Amino acid sequence: MKKEIQKWMDSKKPEAISFLQKMVRSNSEQGKEKEVQMLIADKLQDIGLEVDVWHPDGEAFLRHPYFCATRTDFSNSPNVAGILKGSGGGRSIVLNGHVDVVPPGDLSQWENDPYSGEIKDGKLYGRGATDMKGGNLCLLLAIQCLKDLNVPLKGDVIFHSVMEEESGGAGTLAAILRGYTADAAIIPEPTNMKIFPSQQGSMWFRINVYGRSAHGGTRYEGVSALEKAMIVVKELQDLEKARNERITDPLYQNIPIPVPINLGKISGGEWPSSVPDHIVIEGRIGVAPSETLEDVKGELENRMASLNDQWLKEHPPAVEWFGAQWLPGCIEQDHDLMKLLSNRFTEICQSEPVIEASPWGTDGGLLTSVGHTPSIVFGPGVTSVAHYPDEHIELDKIFQAAEIITLTIMDWCGGIETETKENLLVKKDT
Repeated sequence: MKKEIQKWMDSKKPEAISFLQKMVRSNSEQGKEKEVQMLIADKLQDIGLEVDVWHPDGEAFLRHPYFCATRTDFSNSPNVAGILKGSGGGRSIVLNGHVDVVPPGDLSQWENDPYSGEIKDGKLYGRGATDMKGGNLCLLLAIQCLKDLNVPLKGDVIFHSVMEEESGGAGTLAAILRGYTADAAIIPEPTNMKIFPSQQGSMWFRINVYGRSAHGGTRYEGVSALEKAMIVVKELQDLEKARNERITDPLYQNIPIPVPINLGKISGGEWPSSVPDHIVIEGRIGVAPSETLEDVKGELENRMASLNDQWLKEHPPAVEWFGAQWLPGCIEQDHDLMKLLSNRFTEICQSEPVIEASPWGTDGGLLTSVGHTPSIVFGPGVTSVAHYPDEHIELDKIFQAAEIITLTIMDWCGGIETETKENLLVKKDT
């Protein structure tokens, strides 16, 4: 069966690469996802799946405790789901991918147009190529391969093509609320073929630091909010150090700062000759898989309420939580899907997989915590080029990951009996 899958993948390379070019050439920045979603919906129909296209809305969605987005109008941003029904009695799986991309930034830093889909030296270039349209292609290849080869599956295969992941996961939340959950999930974010059973969460925060204005010539009569903000920044650095010293999970041993506190924006003041009376600090705080969002909010707020400065004790900084948030997620390392995926990785790549924790948030936390669908993140792209100029993906890695995912689905959903790692090693030795 493995040889049949490899043969099928080889035969589909030109067609699949052309489809990836079409996806990348479709600018799917926030609010522009419709074109690429219709492309994917048509593809799913051609494969022969049950297809559902809808525009998320309604009170249950917009007022859900974990709804997080920069907008509430998704009329030009549909979600797409495709269902490959099993014969019954097997375990189901969600294959989740997002189509939204971040803006390209400074175009002068790109060698080619960000939506060119150009191929050079075995790599396809363009915004979204690695994060994560290349990963989406892996899922589509796996589903089409199973369908074309008439592989018998007992469990259902449910494909999510969602929007809004880059702003906190509203698309995946909508898919969960529509009932598209399963016994487990694979999300092919750009892990560079590493397997992430644990995914970091994160939240955006805003801290308002207050002072007292005065003329710059007699600044000693005022209280500079900027100087007080420097105390706040130092406290945030100390908090980051303390939080990360508590983390002993070996999955984080190769990550220098497992749950960072990033300060992304500081603004305030109105006039060079005036003492600033209000400074705003905005940033992102990481959340470990063992933590809840509320735990982390409380820890940061307590730090701001107990600063060792008389002015700040009397005028404590006001903390707000706004914008994007990603729930943390974790699947046990001895979970059956972890074993199956690892075994198939070893079989295809002839090496042991690298198993680590994700250094960033994904929709895996939502699927795991809200959808009760334990999730693994594993994909062909490389994080170091995601969101960067000249984003690209190695085409060969896409097909390698697609083979691994295809075999894993067969094992999980009850198509072909899984060979244990021990049996594979015996075969290799003999």
